[in-house]
Amino acid sequence: MSQRTLDQINERILDGTVRVRTVQEIKEMAVREGIPKTYEQTDVITTGSFEAMEGSGAILNLGHTDPPIRLAKAWLNDVEVYCGFGAVDLFLGAAQPATRASGPMETEEWQYGGGHVIEQLIAGKEVRFRGIGSANDCYPRKSFETTITKDSINQFYLFNPRNAYQNFLVGVNGGERTLYTYLGTLQNNLGNAVYGNAGAISPLLNDPELEVVGIGTRIFLGGGVGYIAWEGTQHFPLQKRLPNGTPLGPAATLALIGDAKHMQSAWVRGCHFHNYGTSVMLGVGIPLPVLSPKVIERAAVPDSEIMAPVVDFSIPRRVRPTFGLVSYAQLKSGSITIQGKKIKTAPVSSLFLAQKVAEELKQWIEKGAFTLTEPVAPLPMDRTFLPQDAR
Repeated sequence: MSQRTLDQINERILDGTVRVRTVQEIKEMAVREGIPKTYEQTDVITTGSFEAMEGSGAILNLGHTDPPIRLAKAWLNDVEVYCGFGAVDLFLGAAQPATRASGPMETEEWQYGGGHVIEQLIAGKEVRFRGIGSANDCYPRKSFETTITKDSINQFYLFNPRNAYQNFLVGVNGGERTLYTYLGTLQNNLGNAVYGNAGAISPLLNDPELEVVGIGTRIFLGGGVGYIAWEGTQHFPLQKRLPNGTPLGPAATLALIGDAKHMQSAWVRGCHFHNYGTSVMLGVGIPLPVLSPKVIERAAVPDSEIMAPVVDFSIPRRVRPTFGLVSYAQLKSGSITIQGKKIKTAPVSSLFLAQKVAEELKQWIEKGAFTLTEPVAPLPMDRTFLPQDAR
């Protein structure tokens, strides 16, 4: 059974003969037809996720004012942006909350942050800008206010330090009071369980050893084209793994980049977690070139063979106790059993929209609008996960 090259797959994409299947279709076909036949009939697998990714942000360049200003502090719709790397270059964090002049807006009715600003800019809406500077001979202006859109500024691109977790946690609450977390509300006394990963359709769980995904891989990002720029922060490929290669908890992560001017707000949505903070729901789709039968074998792993740890968030420590492992098949069934108690489960990611990401990416490839790229370097597989303590 001969192996393929990426050039051969791209030739098929451009001449309209490429055979693309979503990862869900691959799992069903592998059961029905077997690995060899599925390999013979597939060139590309598309994966997808749509989940909260607070490790995201946008870089913007406003263009110079007249007279020029070197920004020291600035805000977009009352969300503070970072100004420390250029006169009019800004970094807007998705998790940054809006602020009033008197301090943070902490009332429940105000649920707005950087992710919402990013969504509005992508949608073509106007955003208020105000900034202050420290006057000097190069940049004499002290303040500036205006409105901007994505078309009125030079650059507007997402640069996300941590996206697309390879597996994650299941959150529960064994304590006496309700907890408000990055997984949403966790009810007391094991009242519910929330999981944060799409399981078997999630991108990196279908390339568990990062063999076909690497630095420079072209991807679907927020409804536009993006790239894997580097390993993500908290990248931990040395996580313990099952024999099928899938990790038993949070493992690899990706740093992603893409031109936000060409993204779609349907796939980039600001969100707010009650009593926790703001974030952004982001669609990420990664194509897997089927270079060998092993790619099919890895992608054929079902939810029943991918596990996640059930973590008790009521213990306010860096390392929390767990109630063992559960499969994504159990999680997606709607309930799991812990200590003899049946507990309702729910995803914080959208499984429906994750599937839609994979389907849209499939359509792009079938139409010849999206070709695959060869990674320029592999993602590292030897990173440890270092804690931080006071010294």
